[in-house]
Amino acid sequence: MSTTDDHGHPGHRSASPGALAHRVPDLGALELLLAVARLGSLGGAARELGITQPAASSRIRSMERQLGVALVDRSPRGSRLTDAGALVTDWARRIVEAAEAFDAGAQALRDRRDSRLRVAASMTIAEYLLPGWLLALRADRPDTAVSLLAGNSAAVAERLLAGEADVGFVEGLTVSAGLDSAVIAHDRLIVVAAPSHAWARRRRPIAAEELASTPLILREKGSGTRQVLDAALGGLARPLIELSSTTAVKAAAVGGAGPAVLSELAVGEELAMRRLVRIPVNGIALARDLRAVWPTGHRPTGPARDLLSLTRG
Repeated sequence: MSTTDDHGHPGHRSASPGALAHRVPDLGALELLLAVARLGSLGGAARELGITQPAASSRIRSMERQLGVALVDRSPRGSRLTDAGALVTDWARRIVEAAEAFDAGAQALRDRRDSRLRVAASMTIAEYLLPGWLLALRADRPDTAVSLLAGNSAAVAERLLAGEADVGFVEGLTVSAGLDSAVIAHDRLIVVAAPSHAWARRRRPIAAEELASTPLILREKGSGTRQVLDAALGGLARPLIELSSTTAVKAAAVGGAGPAVLSELAVGEELAMRRLVRIPVNGIALARDLRAVWPTGHRPTGPARDLLSLTRG
């Protein structure tokens, strides 16, 4: 239907949004037409594309109805293009070539994305779990360069929200706003002290009240370990020393500076060698979930997705 423009001149009604997709055959149909033109056989084209001959015939008929012209003459001697079919085939070739260029460009973008992986992880996970996961990832993706940003759980959230990491791992009780998460493992905090400490010789467990009133070697505020302990003690934990890494807390405890609260993952060797002693505590729960985190609505893809699958293996 003709229309007039703002100056009263004849014009054409513009296509409605999305209408082009209904008027132009899909790539599969165009590739089939090109194969028929090249092979001179509908059956041969069907075999090349891995579809049945009836399916190929149906697709050609559907395309002819869509375009409103006959494209292929079928006979016992084979299939040949009509004049209109030959012209449509020339146009189809250009569309398919453009689609191939589009696909090649998209693949280049995926290759560039997959060539690096930026991981942000809280200290316990970075020190005691992530190395094994990254070794396994390297076996699957030897060409992916991995960078690790280690910090407390709050710092991990900041990195992700700033776009400085592709995936993160945290160990606190909560997940920052703007992040989605999935539980990948479970952990427990335990109280430890050097064998020379008075608690190491006690026969009865420490009560939660005594733990809260005793100065402890602690991780800093913002760490997942501190978050769990503060929640368990109602925010009453008393710091003797605040340190920014699990390794530093452990070294201070081994050196006899005082009791500490650490991940069970971090002290296995020290407990086995009796450099630290586990102190039983009554009345508090120190279990926690370890989580993978990523910006809301942007579930990890490529090497980040592969790394996530390894954490659950």
